[in-house]
This record gives sequence, structure tokens and C-alpha cells, in this order.
Amino acid sequence: MKLPQPQFLPMSIREARKLGIEEFDIILITGDAYIDHPSFGTALIGRVLWDAGFSVGIISQPDWKVEGDFKKLGKPRLFFGVSSGNVDPMVNHYTANLKIRRDDVYSPGGIAGLRPNRADIVYSDKLHSIFPQTPIVLGGIEASLRRFAHYDYWSDSVRQSILADAPSDMLVFGMGERQVVHIALRLSKGEDIKEIKDIAGTSIKMEISKWRSIEHENFIEIPGFSEVSRDKEHYARAFYQHYQQQDPICGMSVVQMHPKTVIIQNKPAMPLYSEELDRIYELPFTRMQHPSYNKPIPALAPVKFSVVSHRGCFSSCSFCALTHHQGRIIQSRSIGSIVREVERMVKMHDFKGIVQDVGGPTANMYSMRCKRWENDGVCSDKRCMDCASVDANHKDQVELLQSLMKIRGVKKVFIGSGIRYDLVLKDTSDYLSQLCEHHVSGHLKVAPEHIVKHVTDLMHKPGKEVFEDFRKRFDTQNRKAGKKQYILPYFMSGHPGCTVEDMVELAEYIRDNNLYTEQVQDFTPTPMTASTCMYYTGIDPFTMKKVHVAKGREKRIQRAILQYRDEKNKGFVVEGLRMTGREDLVGSERKCLVKMR
Repeated sequence: MKLPQPQFLPMSIREARKLGIEEFDIILITGDAYIDHPSFGTALIGRVLWDAGFSVGIISQPDWKVEGDFKKLGKPRLFFGVSSGNVDPMVNHYTANLKIRRDDVYSPGGIAGLRPNRADIVYSDKLHSIFPQTPIVLGGIEASLRRFAHYDYWSDSVRQSILADAPSDMLVFGMGERQVVHIALRLSKGEDIKEIKDIAGTSIKMEISKWRSIEHENFIEIPGFSEVSRDKEHYARAFYQHYQQQDPICGMSVVQMHPKTVIIQNKPAMPLYSEELDRIYELPFTRMQHPSYNKPIPALAPVKFSVVSHRGCFSSCSFCALTHHQGRIIQSRSIGSIVREVERMVKMHDFKGIVQDVGGPTANMYSMRCKRWENDGVCSDKRCMDCASVDANHKDQVELLQSLMKIRGVKKVFIGSGIRYDLVLKDTSDYLSQLCEHHVSGHLKVAPEHIVKHVTDLMHKPGKEVFEDFRKRFDTQNRKAGKKQYILPYFMSGHPGCTVEDMVELAEYIRDNNLYTEQVQDFTPTPMTASTCMYYTGIDPFTMKKVHVAKGREKRIQRAILQYRDEKNKGFVVEGLRMTGREDLVGSERKCLVKMR
């Protein structure tokens, strides 16, 4: 019998018994506090499994030093699902300079230290020691982006696939709703998890001897762990090969040998149809933290009244792992579904009339499509951003935003997740005027990242001229609307290919254009991005050409130059200017980056 959706997924035996549950089908372990909101992966997966007829319990932020927390819900009938949380735990714990962060917005009260480093491995080890016969399925961002051998910035080494290090049976990569339901259904029919090898969107491991004893078709074998950990050219080639297979329609299975096991990535899962996304996001999320917490969880406030309109991103930015996670095919919800979600938000007692954000990885890709995607998948030899076959029309997003504005009780609908401004320039509609008139909350987030051409080329970002064209059009539209609104640009320091000279040029551009630069990102190498491959190997995997890589002190100097207005960066900025022979920028003149009295 299908269980009705509870107000919150149970986190205790007491809650379970109130729902008539004596044994859970599935127990989800997460490194985040439990927030019942569709922006948080554990809540999303838990609600989807419940909707499919499976009882689900949640163990949130267990104390990994003892067994008690892992035992508190008992043993699940089918499997444990393990995720470190919404953010990679190493990124969550450390800055780009490898300093320990003082807080954790995904924990009650923002308290740091409630999850371990490499949480998926730690949690899996503990579960396997307590429940050795119960299947363990990894999922979430940490597992998804470590499914192959990968460079690990925090240890400055190449690590094995997380499946080779963790005592888990399967890994779900990408957005995992379809995969986890298939796994649950097949286990509930009595299948052994070690025999479930063919679910798209999953990775498995196999004994080397068994792999060698069977016939193989439709797979790509990439350089193995022993090769990529010794030879940087092999690492770059392996990255390029698995990057090419991340399309759900034309991608092939990818195999990578490890010393004691074989890692097999099945082809990615098919994108969800609009109707499937609608059903998922219309499940009865409370948009609240679980009532067992007595302190607020900071991560909830910025997204509480936000709406996910779509998934996927075809930008293919080098420093972003979305190509390997959500994919390049845009999957959009229907306007009617999003309207219904906002209508439910309006009824919440603390809703003040502001929809904080309507978007996805890139807000203005909503409903964009290419006629090739459905039958042929994405092209492996070209970028969608450069292709005329992609329909870059914003008419559906304009209609969506206008529909939300008509809902009684809604005062403002903002786009807070950032837009791809070069797509705006390709559109001949009145999207920009609508954006400026109704949907900018004073500042519009855009991410030029840099303005030097060889750096933006490596980033797969548009050049300075495109950014300047957008700025002019944005300013013109705001003048017409009688509004004073500003662009909030995101810039990046330390990206592969960028030199100190390039950073000085960017700093002068910021100075000359009076741009606000609080939003600065110091490049952090994270698994499964092209930029991380460049950082580790010094090679662009798409061309196999060498690139400059800033490390150590040079990396700190680059960041300081980007924030040259900050007095505490003065020493590093002066050092960088002297390195580049630009002492003319130190002094009392107006053009100087460092003012000397």
C-alpha cells in the first residue's frame, strides 16, 4: 500500500511509528541538516522515493566517530543511500588557500565541523562495519564528481575513483531521481545489487578477473589509475575521453582500470521530461527545516522562496562540472507547474510577496532547446553556445515571469541565480527591457570572469567586447525605465592560463570602469572540471597544448590584485606590480592601484 506523503520525512523511530512504519525500505544518510525544500538533494530524493511507494528515513549529520547515530533507524529493507550534502565537503571545509572555514551554512546555527572530510567514504566505512550485508549506494555531488580517478587539490595528488575507496556497491551520478527509483524497484523484486549493472546514470565496480572473463561491447576504456597518476598527458587524455561520453543519447559506457577493481560508468541517465519534473517539484515540500532543530539553518533563507524552473546548462564553462552532472540538455518545467508552486508559497505565513529567484544553473536558459537534442544528443565537436541551431529565444521565460507576476499576493519576482548575458545579446525580443523593468533587485549577477582573451578562451567564456556590449544595453534599458540598477560582475583569479600580467590588466579594467568587485572567486580545483585538469597537468585537454598555471605565492598575488582596493592586500599587490614592471601603478596618481602617501 502506498504511504501518504508525511509533513516531514521521519528522522526518528518515534516519527516512523506515528506513520505506521516498523522497518524503513531505504535510509538516507546526509552530511547536511535536513531541510524539506526541493533545493536540497536529500529532501528531493527522499520525497521521490516516497512518492514511488517506498518508506524513507533520514539520518542527518551523524557523529561518524561512534556507531549510535548510524543505528538509530535500524537496518533498511533495501539499501542505505549516502550523500555528503549539497556542497562538496572539502569545498565546504576549506578556502581556496586551504584554510579551514569557520562556519557551515548547511548546519544548525552555521556551526562548522558536523561532517567529516570525504564524508561519503567515512559514512560508507561506518555503515559497512555495522551492516556488512546491506547495500550502500553513493550519490550527490561528492560521489558524482569523483566517479573516475581524479586530481585532489586538498592532498595535491591523484586519488582513485571514490567507488574504489569506499565499501559501497553502486554510485548514482548526475541528478538521481530516476536511478534511485530503478534501484529500489529492482532490489524490492529480489535482485542482488551486485548483479544490477545496467542502470543508466550509475557507476559500478567489478573484479578485474571477472571483467577480463566477459565480452565487452559499446564501451570506451580510458587510461587507468596507474597511468593517470604517473603521467599528466595520460590524465589529460583520460579527462577528454570521458568528457566526450557525458551525453545520455550518444554517450558510451566508460571503463577505467584501478589496481584492485574496474570502474564502469554506464551512459548518463536520460533527461527528465517536463511532466516528470513537474511531478517532482510539486511534491508537498514544507520549505522548512525539520522541527527537531532548535537553531536556524542559514542555507535555507536565501532559497526558501525560490523556484527551480529547469535543469541543465549548455555553457560548458571549463571551471564548472555541470556537463558531468546535470548535462547540457535543458530540461524545463511547465509554466503551469511553476505557477502552482508559487501559489502554494503565497499561502505560507512568512511569505512577504517576494519570489527570490526563478531559475536554474543559468536562469535565462529556461525552455531553450536544440532540434538535435531529442534524437542525436548534444554535439561532441562543437559548443552549443556557439551554434545557431540552439533556439536562444527568451519568449517562454518572459511568459513565465509575467504569469508569476499575476498571482495574487506576489509583489516581485526576481532572477537571482545569474544569467548568461551573451544569450541576451542573441535575442531580438524585449527580454532585457522586461528584466530591467521587473526582475532585477537592484543588482544583476553576471559572470564575465575575466577580460583577457586567451584566459576567457580557456574558460569557454565570451570576451570583453561581449561584456561591454551587454553593459551598455543594460544601462540604456535602465535609463529608459528610470531605474538605478547595477551589474554585479563575478571575476576569477588564478584560473589556468592566467598570469600576473593578465590580472593587472583586469584590475585596470575594473578601475577604469568603476566596477564593484566584492564577488571575487579564487579558482579552486574541484574534481571533474576541465580547469582542474589544466591546473594539475598544465595541459588544455581539448587541444593538448600547454597552459600557464599559477600556484602558491603567485596564486595569492593574483587574488590580491583582483581585490586591490582592500588595504590588507597592499603588500601582495605591490609585489605583483613589481614582478610585472608596473611600478607606475604604485603612487599617488589617480590611476594607481596602490595609493602611497
